[in-house]
Amino acid sequence: MSFTIAEIARSLGLRAEGDTEQVVSAVAEPAGAGADDLAIAMKPEFADQLPAGKARAAMLWDGADWQAMGLSAALLTPRPRFAMSGLSAMMDAGAGYAPGLHPTAVIDPTASLGADVAVGPFAVIGAGAVIGSGSVIGAHVFVGQDARIGQGALLHPGVRIGHGVTIGNRFIAHFGATVGADGFSFVTPEPSAAENARQTLGNQGDARAQSYARIHSLGGVTIGDDVELGANSNIDRGTVRDTAIGNGCKFDNLVQIGHNVVIGTDGMICAQVGIAGSSRIGNNVVLGGQTGVSDNIFIADNVITGGATKVLSNVPAGRVMLGYPALKMDTQLEIYKQLRRLPRLISDVAKLKKSVPKTGPSD
Repeated sequence: MSFTIAEIARSLGLRAEGDTEQVVSAVAEPAGAGADDLAIAMKPEFADQLPAGKARAAMLWDGADWQAMGLSAALLTPRPRFAMSGLSAMMDAGAGYAPGLHPTAVIDPTASLGADVAVGPFAVIGAGAVIGSGSVIGAHVFVGQDARIGQGALLHPGVRIGHGVTIGNRFIAHFGATVGADGFSFVTPEPSAAENARQTLGNQGDARAQSYARIHSLGGVTIGDDVELGANSNIDRGTVRDTAIGNGCKFDNLVQIGHNVVIGTDGMICAQVGIAGSSRIGNNVVLGGQTGVSDNIFIADNVITGGATKVLSNVPAGRVMLGYPALKMDTQLEIYKQLRRLPRLISDVAKLKKSVPKTGPSD
């Protein structure tokens, strides 16, 4: 795809300088950019790499001296990374599916497909399913019975959407993602050792070994608009009520959302996060990579967790949390500093003990 610098500037609301009729056909890092590429140099340290490439135009920060960099044109923005969002959308050639149904696709006669839907090879769409207009159903995608998917969805190859799932508009699911698997719900005839250990914080009691009975998931999954689900991520259906995901949530790869979980709007859930069943997550929450959230707890609005944080209890609004167990980040960092000082402290105490004269009972 090719655009002039002026066209990009108009589309994204950026300031263009220099030869704005210059045409670019791709974006590239500064050191590897060709003559027809738009170099992305969002910081001075990136711009220092421009001489290693052949770019004649670049996206730069406001106030950058583009002429001194040897460029013939520049796009200037106070927040280049945000401008990259719009630029990447312009340059994205898409999934490569034209509207229409591949002859190998299996579509139940009772399914309803909107206008301009593309269905790829070996996709399966179940009875009563509804697919909104302009959606792309990639190769080997499965959409279950009575599932409803809104307009403009993009389901990459290998996505699985379970029966009765409801998804809003502009949903994106990457390779291997699953929505609507059964929750991990099992129970024993009598209280189990695990239940006892949890209740007593460590004592298994005298529980005998037992087999597990399965609790079937009778609820579904409800997902709002503008949600994106990363590769091989899973959102489980509810036990009785639906698992619910709010508008604008973004999930990275390898995320596990348990049964009955409720997540508010505009959440950012990074890779390898696990949220256990029946937990509630507020609006605008950011969970760093490998964060673990225990079951049946509440994380309020605007909470941020650092990587590998383990949340075992409720978190008030606006907190920044870190560590295992999760504590306020500044508290956790101070504890870490003190832990690093422990060897020296122990050594100092040992020296002090040696320096103190030993006294007997008669002294």
